[in-house]
Amino acid sequence: MSAQLLEGAPVADALLAETTTEIERLRSFGISPTLALIRVGEDPASLVYLAKKAAACARVGIASIDRVFPADMTERALLEALAELNNDRAVHGILVQLPLPPHLSESVVIRAIEPDKDVDGFHPLNAGRLMAGLPGFVPCTPFGIVRMLRHAGLDLAGLHAVVIGRSNIVGRPLANLLSRKQPGLNATVTLAHAQSGELSRYTRNADLVVAAVGRPNTVTGDMLKPGAIVIDVGINRIKDPTRASGHRLVGDVDFGSASTVAGWITPVPGGVGPLTVAALCRNTAAAAAGEGSPL
Repeated sequence: MSAQLLEGAPVADALLAETTTEIERLRSFGISPTLALIRVGEDPASLVYLAKKAAACARVGIASIDRVFPADMTERALLEALAELNNDRAVHGILVQLPLPPHLSESVVIRAIEPDKDVDGFHPLNAGRLMAGLPGFVPCTPFGIVRMLRHAGLDLAGLHAVVIGRSNIVGRPLANLLSRKQPGLNATVTLAHAQSGELSRYTRNADLVVAAVGRPNTVTGDMLKPGAIVIDVGINRIKDPTRASGHRLVGDVDFGSASTVAGWITPVPGGVGPLTVAALCRNTAAAAAGEGSPL
């Protein structure tokens, strides 16, 4: 068996096209969707991620505002900056790029964002809305994964899904989404993690496996049910002396062995990655419309 690839680019393009149409509709009512991008310090990875987000915003017609602060800024100063953006009616979405410098509390900063402008979907109120099945903002990676499954025509009703990883960014919200009573979802979900012991006890009976644990090659082909859907959220840099850079990117799934067993699989890179930024743009357009994530 050779698995079919679930590539992120076509799904991201469709999501961005949908966002562009929504932004055109909003502009006909005099609304110009605007996203504030906040960076504290000079973390190299943050610079790359924010550049991608700004480029995606420009592509669909979202105005982006860059707010850059020194790494040694106080928490009080950051909270004051957030309060200013919360009160600015011209700003519809606020994103604080993580990680923050160690002296700043991520949980305090996230809670300071107005929930209806929390387009990352990390605020506790949005997490509660998600758990209760109420409209709100869904974290971008789970949002994108659900769209990917639907784009591929994969109906999860009655299937067993195993999500490996319990973060508030991917694992927990995705487990909740997959079990929702909605078309294409309705899965029975097991939420596993690094302390679950022998993961194959769960994955060998799973119709869908999502690996979001942050450890390279955690899921191998012998851990999978033949024909399973495999979604790899991990992005890990490992040494590779055969590459000019001296390293390469791999996921949480051993693609070589898994792709001979799975029915569908995401590559790394090129799988889930493009979806996160596209979902952020869609969330921002939804915020400008006064709505939640359009699942």
